[in-house]
Amino acid sequence: MKNALLYIGLIILFAITSGPVSGQGCVETTSDDGPQIVGYIQPQFNSYFFGEKDNGDAVKPSTFFFKRARVGIVGSIPYDVSYYVMAEFSPGLSGGNPYLLDAFVSYAPFGKYLKFSVGQFKSPFSLELSTPCYALHTINRSTVVNNLASPFRDIGIMFLGSSDSLFGIHDLISYKIAVLNGTGINVKDDNSNKDIAARLVIAPWEWLKVGGSYRTGLVEQQVQINNEWEQKKRTRTAFDLTFEKWNFMLQGEYIMGEDIGEIASDGGCGGKATNSELPTYDKDGFWVAAMYMTPWNLQPVVKYETYNPDGSNYSYLDKVQNYDQNTLTIGLNYFLNDWTRVQVNYLYNSEGKTDGVVNEYDNDALMIQVQAKF
Repeated sequence: MKNALLYIGLIILFAITSGPVSGQGCVETTSDDGPQIVGYIQPQFNSYFFGEKDNGDAVKPSTFFFKRARVGIVGSIPYDVSYYVMAEFSPGLSGGNPYLLDAFVSYAPFGKYLKFSVGQFKSPFSLELSTPCYALHTINRSTVVNNLASPFRDIGIMFLGSSDSLFGIHDLISYKIAVLNGTGINVKDDNSNKDIAARLVIAPWEWLKVGGSYRTGLVEQQVQINNEWEQKKRTRTAFDLTFEKWNFMLQGEYIMGEDIGEIASDGGCGGKATNSELPTYDKDGFWVAAMYMTPWNLQPVVKYETYNPDGSNYSYLDKVQNYDQNTLTIGLNYFLNDWTRVQVNYLYNSEGKTDGVVNEYDNDALMIQVQAKF
């Protein structure tokens, strides 16, 4: 019944709205004439190379699916107020049921210098997380981002803005600061502890941007060790750089995280817990990508990434593991127009060592994605 009501509500909104508007979210527009339907779909094909069977036949499972299927409404209300609502309809992400992805109200009393947003939105952390899904240069986000930038979305309040012409430089400084539940998407908090997340970007020239991000908070309020109550905590720090000139782009990001307490992904604890103290995990990783836009709307991409989980469990290509993961992505993006593109990625994976033993698996993958944005 609830899912049916969501569908009906969105259909009614689609029927009564039209015209572009500016909103702070994944899909940005450039006018404030009125409400607008926005969104994008990403049908995808994946083929996995998982080695051979005992008889020598290759194991190559493959599937067609939807990576994302998002539809929403953005609009403005006089004066200086805007709203943004986005729903996810992809069965692969929602288990067949649509759910609320983003929903926030923004107030900009001081123009671009300071804006307030309240509701559910992306956490202001990480360069790659801040990049809209429809603008990612590779089909997948990096493993280190998937594990250390989560939860991607949260409920809270954000303060954001940018400088206008400080020292004669347009958008020299951009900032975002948020107070969040820390519980993730569509989940209320049950205690007074809140996460703090912030991102700062400095652009001394149009072709160079340097960014930094920080997030800290309590995952759960308390755990009991030797009949004493302690708090579980996670802290994340990231640094990134973007160079873009002559149709060439080079991007990179390093993220480090500390988890205190048994809060590793998928519940993995790595055997670090003792009777006297909470386990501490020091995780980190980086990614670097280079790409060039040719005159034929073809953009070759090369990306290398690595992630160190410090012995904690995490999921990669639907496999739970606790060792380092290294991935080289060779890709090609073809832009049919400003709204449609095709991406082809081959992922070559190599694994790290556990107690001196190399964890090498047959887990390369070929991915093809088509995107239409509206």
